[in-house]
Amino acid sequence: MKVSSNRIKDIRRYYKQQLADNYDEKEIDSFLYLLFEEYAGLSKAQILLNAEATISESELLKIHFAVKALMNNKPIQYIIGSSEFYGLQFKVNPDVLIPRPETEELVELVIKENAEKEKQSIIDIGTGSGCIAITLKKYLPDHEVCGIDFSANALNMAEGNAKSNNQGIQFRKMDFLNLRNWDKLDTYDVIVSNPPYVRKSEMGQMHNNVLDYEPAMALFVEDENPLLFYGAIAKFAKDHLNRSGTVYCEINQYLGKETSALFFDAGFQSVDIVKDMNGNDRILKAQY
Repeated sequence: MKVSSNRIKDIRRYYKQQLADNYDEKEIDSFLYLLFEEYAGLSKAQILLNAEATISESELLKIHFAVKALMNNKPIQYIIGSSEFYGLQFKVNPDVLIPRPETEELVELVIKENAEKEKQSIIDIGTGSGCIAITLKKYLPDHEVCGIDFSANALNMAEGNAKSNNQGIQFRKMDFLNLRNWDKLDTYDVIVSNPPYVRKSEMGQMHNNVLDYEPAMALFVEDENPLLFYGAIAKFAKDHLNRSGTVYCEINQYLGKETSALFFDAGFQSVDIVKDMNGNDRILKAQY
C-alpha cells in the first residue's frame, strides 16, 4: 500500500485516485463511506467531521483489499456481504442476485394493493435472497408468505435473512419448472416473482460487475424461449391462484407486449403492464 498515513483524509484521497478510472466520483464516495462503516465502524458524519482521525492498520488493510476487489469490478454488496432493500438489510453473496430498485417497485405495488385485505397467502417464486418474501411479510404481517427456489445455497441465504429480519417464512427447495412439483404447493391469493428474464442476446448491454459475479442462472434465459418462466407461472396459476387473486411479476422491459399476450392467452381477463421509475415496462399484474 502507498497510503501516506492512516488518517481518514489521506486514505480517502488515495483510494479516490485508485478508483477514478473505474467509477465516477459520486460512486467512489458512496463506496468509501460504506467501507469505512463496515471495517472501521465509522458513519459518514464521523468521517466528514474527523478527517484528521486515524484508523488501525488492520482496518486499513481490509479497506485496501476491498478497493482492490472494486477495481476488479466486484459489486460492493458482495464485498461487504450485504445490501439494503426497501429499508431492510439483506445478506448477499454470489449465490443470489443483488436486490435492485426495480424490484422495490414490484414489492411496493404488492404492499399497496394488499395492505387493507384480510389474511392472504402469498408465494414468491424464485425467492433468491428472500428480499421479496421477507419484505412482504414485514409490511403485510397478517399474511402468510412462502418462498421457493431451485438453489439450496440461495435458500440458506434466504433463511438467514428471514431470521435476521425477524420474519417467519416457510422456504422450500423446488424446481418450479418441473410441473410434478406443483402438487406439493397450495393455492394462493398472491403469486409474485422476479424470474430470470434477460435474453442471452442482451448480455452485451450489461456491466462486467453483473456478468462476472452475479448468478447467471437467476438472470438469463435462452433467446428461443425468453418467456419460459412466465409461461410456467401462468399455467401454475390456473390451479393454484384463488379466483380473486393476483399475479405480480417483474418483466423484461423489451417484452411487455409479449408477456401480456401470454397471460391473456392463458385465460386471464385483466392484464396490466406497469412502468418503472425510468418509464420502462417492468411489472406485470394479472387477474382472472
